[in-house]
Order: sequence, then structure tokens, then C-alpha cells
Amino acid sequence: MTFEVFLLTIYVAEKYNKSATYYFVIDMRILLIEDYLPLQKSLAKGLRESGFAVDTTGDGKEGLWYATTNEYDVIVLDIMLPGMDGLTILKKLRAKGKTCHILILTAKDTLEDKVSGLDLGADDYLVKPFAFKELLARIRALIRRSYKEKNPCINIEDLKIDLVKQTVWRGKQQITLTPREYALLEYLCMRSGQVVSRTDIWEHVYEFNSSATSNVVDVYVGYLRKKIEMSNKQPLLHTIRGRGYLLGIQI
Repeated sequence: MTFEVFLLTIYVAEKYNKSATYYFVIDMRILLIEDYLPLQKSLAKGLRESGFAVDTTGDGKEGLWYATTNEYDVIVLDIMLPGMDGLTILKKLRAKGKTCHILILTAKDTLEDKVSGLDLGADDYLVKPFAFKELLARIRALIRRSYKEKNPCINIEDLKIDLVKQTVWRGKQQITLTPREYALLEYLCMRSGQVVSRTDIWEHVYEFNSSATSNVVDVYVGYLRKKIEMSNKQPLLHTIRGRGYLLGIQI
């Protein structure tokens, strides 16, 4: 697939509100390790519809490989897995110095199970059956914790981003963004005041098997800049030549 065809696919999907074949700029990256296929597919679909890039596997050894090979914002981890159980994966990741937030999702519901998982280094523990909305809220809370941002509303000068409602305001004016533009803005907000490289953005917002190229980051930054920058407002989204992008006041 050429870059030109890739951009045309984006244009058609945006213009006619149709689903595209490929995943584009999405929110944050999640690894889902769950061996019960109907649940795995259901959760992956819900998470993708909520804006997350999701890699999935039902095998413990493959899950460990994914987790050590890629960077994830959150790992959702079942305990009873073929190949390698979830607690062993958890121990190995922490032993390797992996600090990614890990949420255990399991049917093991005794107090001893919960204490064991948390003591081994899990950041959260959710028992099956559960409400998807609760899982989503817990994942979002872990992501905010990753970026030391407990407040669900982020303010950068007069730019306000509500992470729960997914709305954006510049002063008193609400800004309408596509899901892809919003996802990019949210990630830059989490890193506000820092220079974020194109590679870093690409690695966080695309799935492992995505066909996208990192050039599309520049395209979407351009779209986003046109919407959040206003003639009577101070510029907030800056291109740092040779390094990447910075959201905030450039000193």
C-alpha cells in the first residue's frame, strides 16, 4: 500500500464517515493477554472503538514476547493462560525492569489471589465478570498515572482537554476534532512541555501489525495545528526541527 493510497483511504473514511481497512492514529497502546477468544475479541473491539491501539494474544509465552519487545501504556493480563501463567509473566516483566502498568483481569477472586497479584507488581486487579465501562475507567486512570496526570481535565494555557468526555476547548471556543486528531492531541498533552519525536508518537499510537508509516504523523500534526491555533491566540503546537513536536509555550 503506497503512502498516497493510505492518505486517500483516510480521506474517504473521514469524508464519508466510513470505517477504513487500516488502523490509523489512535489513542494509547494496550496489550491484551486473554486466552478465552470470545472475550478477547469483544474486549479488543471495545477498546479499539474507544480509541486505543490494541495488540492481542491468548498465549502466555507470546504475551511475554510482546510485552518485552514493545512499549505499552497498559497491559491487561489474565492469570490462567496456556504456555505461561499470568503471574509468571508479571514476575518476569518486573524482574526485567519493565515498569508498564499491568491490570490483572481474572476469575480468581479470593483475597489471597488479589493480594498475591498486587504484591508481585500488578497495578490493578479486576475480577470477572465485570462491566466494560469499569475496565475502561481503570485503564484511563492507569494511563493518567503513567504521565503523572491525575486530573481528567488538562489545561495548557487556554487549551482545555477533557479526557473523559474527549472534548477540547480553546478559551471559550469548542474545537471539533476527528477521533484521530483528538488521539494525537491527547498524547501530546500527556507529554506537554516535552519534545516528542515522530518515532515516539508512531510507536505509541499504532498497533504492532499496522501498515501505516511514520510520515502520517506529520500529516495529522498539520491537521491538528490548523484547528487549535487561532490568529488571536498564542501558538501552542511547535515543530522542533530535527527532533519532533512540542505542545505548550516555547521558551
